[in-house]
Amino acid sequence: MEYTNPLLRNRTFVLLLFAGFLTIASYSMFITTTTWYVVTDLGAVSQLGIILIAATVPRLIMMVFGGVLADTFKKTTIMFSANVAQVIILAVVSYVVALDDMTFLLLLVLTLFFGTIDAFFGPVKTSMIPKIVTKEQTQRANALFQGTDQVAFILGPLLAGVFMEFGNVSTSYSVATGLVLLSTVLVFPPFIKEAPAEKRVQQTPLRDLKEGFHYVVRLNFLMVGIGVLISYNFFVMGAIIVAMPLVVDLYGGTPINLSYLEVSLGIGMVIGSAIVGFVKIKNRGKLSIYGLLGAALVLIFFSQFTDLFWLTMIVFFIGLAMPIVTIPFFTSVQESTDPRLIGRVMSLVYLAMNGFDPIAYGIIPWLIEGGLSIQHVLLVFALIAMLIGVVVLFKGKSYQRV
Repeated sequence: MEYTNPLLRNRTFVLLLFAGFLTIASYSMFITTTTWYVVTDLGAVSQLGIILIAATVPRLIMMVFGGVLADTFKKTTIMFSANVAQVIILAVVSYVVALDDMTFLLLLVLTLFFGTIDAFFGPVKTSMIPKIVTKEQTQRANALFQGTDQVAFILGPLLAGVFMEFGNVSTSYSVATGLVLLSTVLVFPPFIKEAPAEKRVQQTPLRDLKEGFHYVVRLNFLMVGIGVLISYNFFVMGAIIVAMPLVVDLYGGTPINLSYLEVSLGIGMVIGSAIVGFVKIKNRGKLSIYGLLGAALVLIFFSQFTDLFWLTMIVFFIGLAMPIVTIPFFTSVQESTDPRLIGRVMSLVYLAMNGFDPIAYGIIPWLIEGGLSIQHVLLVFALIAMLIGVVVLFKGKSYQRV
């Protein structure tokens, strides 16, 4: 079915756009509220890392299997079912917290389930883009999706802070529940007219997963593009997220300075998404490489400056680079991938984009404990990212032609 209307008049696209926004805002609210609750109410500061691992690591692992489901069942059914499950979990958390009966073990289990279920929504939503927009609209559709996702990630913690400040922890959980409930209504399958899943040979989930891996490995531009995503998210984005609170403390800042850095990074992501959405890109692969090189160069500057004002200005450009690195590649993958495999391929792309930040979160503190300064770690990471970008620029000819 062809869609010739502007994107914001495409009913299905708008429903998915707002549903994704609400789901991500709810997830980020949940993470912020839970970390605060663990530290202040449960007094389990030393166990905070376990909660964060439960919320993020299973989510990343299940993204791959979410792609298998997306190629097997109707995508709207998967998103609707995932949201219903999240509503139930959040309602239970809110109720038990309100009764003051929450224990660390119960919260850990509920967080693990919540994070695992959240893994299905993003890749499935993204894999629907080729089915609901025209090829000419794909790049802008990705930019709008990523831009609203970044706004949601910024808005979620702010909402959590407001509702905890003027209400309590249970209030914040209740609002997060309401956001997912509204998202569930928006993706109710009868509201979104989706064609049946592509017919394919019935086989085990493991064979489905292997088929997706083999497809990616056979296509050089996919392998190189995934390598570029991993390089940006591990060496640049992962590094900067760990570094921000450390440099604020090192240079005598306060929590408000950390907020300024985080907001500047988020604003850069949003503006970058808007730019990519409105500019027609011819050489997507080459632009993605330039985005990686530019982000690495900015990270070098970040590692050398000691003034928090200038660091706040500089981090904006790292956020600006993220859509430049990711959206062109996303668009090319969606346009060229076999429709039978789009869910599995997009889930692997999502894993490359989101799965290496937590590794950086673990490695960088370990390096600092080993005696390296955060400035030296950032400089080394930036130089490695730049080296990878230069190698791809000169060797990755097939990727540059994307």
